[in-house]
Amino acid sequence: MSTIRNKVNLIGRVGQAPEVQTVKGDYKVVKVSLATNEPHKGKDGKWVDNTQWHSLIFWGKTAENFARIAEKGSEVALEGKLVHNNYETKTGEKRFSTDIEVVDFLVLNNKKEK
Repeated sequence: MSTIRNKVNLIGRVGQAPEVQTVKGDYKVVKVSLATNEPHKGKDGKWVDNTQWHSLIFWGKTAENFARIAEKGSEVALEGKLVHNNYETKTGEKRFSTDIEVVDFLVLNNKKEK
């Protein structure tokens, strides 16, 4: 049961072109957003999309592979876990964020073939 305690599965579209960054020497990271759409009927009976944006983080080889394969607009299925962060800005403001640390992904549809 411990493997389902903090698990996220999503299918959505990548919000921007993935770029690999190097941190702490030679460790690779990719940070992108993912849009998921949930259609529902509005008060007028017409279908509308409820779009949610999610922050994704890929590490190591997963980051390198994602940047090589995916692009802005790609539809991807992913599995990861929620990671909550808090930090202080240079002006002393406390900020909080929730990201999805991706452990596995599958590109379902690219805008163009690579």
